[in-house]
Amino acid sequence: MRHLTRVDYRTMPWANGKGTTVELLRVDGPQGLLWRLSMASVVENGPFSMLPGIDRNLTVITGPGFRLNGPGVDLTCAPLVPVAFPGDVAVTALRVTAPSDDFNVMTDRVLPHPTVTVERDASLPAGCTLALFALADAMINGTAIARHDLILTEGAAQITGGPIIAVRLCGL
Repeated sequence: MRHLTRVDYRTMPWANGKGTTVELLRVDGPQGLLWRLSMASVVENGPFSMLPGIDRNLTVITGPGFRLNGPGVDLTCAPLVPVAFPGDVAVTALRVTAPSDDFNVMTDRVLPHPTVTVERDASLPAGCTLALFALADAMINGTAIARHDLILTEGAAQITGGPIIAVRLCGL
């Protein structure tokens, strides 16, 4: 089990230059990005960065949420409801009435789609890589974790408290 905290993260500009993201963890392969976990704030209506060959999954973690709209994409981004969309489609955040922070999972399209869920007081089975992002103080396998800590494990995970965003990454 690997435990990451805010001191392990780095802040960087968005690909489109219109904001910043907090990169929690990035894993690269020979061709570049395999997968990345990050947090960002959506503070106004506007375009999302284009990320060719990348599948995206977004979960609003604070704020009222917004809509994502683009060719073939019309999604309501509501608090604690994961939504998935292709990174190479030009999408725009709309109906931003107040800032919303979101948790992002980005994966190379050659990988199987990740499974993203919001969990509280749950037992998650072993298999694949589990990335567990705390939205509140909680316990994972008996280890205390704070809000915005990230746990990586390939074993089973017993979650006490939460909510926790659970990302199952297979085929790595």
